[in-house]
Amino acid sequence: MSGGPEARTVRELLFGLPMLGGELPSFDPEGAPDSPFPLFLTWLGEAVVAGVREPHAMSLATADADGGPDLRVVALRDATEAGWTFATQADSPKGRQLAARPQAAIMFHWREQGRQIRARGPVLRADAATAARDFLDRLPGSRAASLVGHQSEVLTDPAALPAAFAAASARVASAPDTVDPQHALFTVEPRTVEFWQGVPGRGHIRLRYRAERATGPWTRDRLWP
Repeated sequence: MSGGPEARTVRELLFGLPMLGGELPSFDPEGAPDSPFPLFLTWLGEAVVAGVREPHAMSLATADADGGPDLRVVALRDATEAGWTFATQADSPKGRQLAARPQAAIMFHWREQGRQIRARGPVLRADAATAARDFLDRLPGSRAASLVGHQSEVLTDPAALPAAFAAASARVASAPDTVDPQHALFTVEPRTVEFWQGVPGRGHIRLRYRAERATGPWTRDRLWP
């Protein structure tokens, strides 16, 4: 057998891999704003300028009816002082989980900068008119993908998928005002927000904001790494 990765255990493969390499941005938590949203905007802008890949990719954690955790990556649709907004199908697993348990946690991981932002809190679903406007703001391909439906259902015939996409694309082209009734828009209203700046040598900087409601007032705490 060769001495390639397949001949090594996972532990051996991982040992010695570099972490937090390269030049990382600085972060002075003492100079941070009184609320988390302005700091999020600053970090997001710096991530875009630095060329971070897909800085709008956001991990979303929910829980099922038995309390079992579920995790996936979604696209951030908007962010304001009120929270972070994303879209999904109302009848998808995460849509059903949020309907039953309207609480979630989110995380941004910007590897190139050694940064993470975590938040959690209750989730509020937007009204139908707001969701419809969001749907029509999407690119045609995204709208067609949504209209295909059946998210996370078992695909028994893979040949049915391209046909369904073609039919949905034709529908979008012929009736561009079509709105998917299952398109749902949710906002995570933060109760805690943590900013994590990696530091080589593991002296990482962690700043946590806490509040009883998304609009504050906020309490700031510096955390041990």
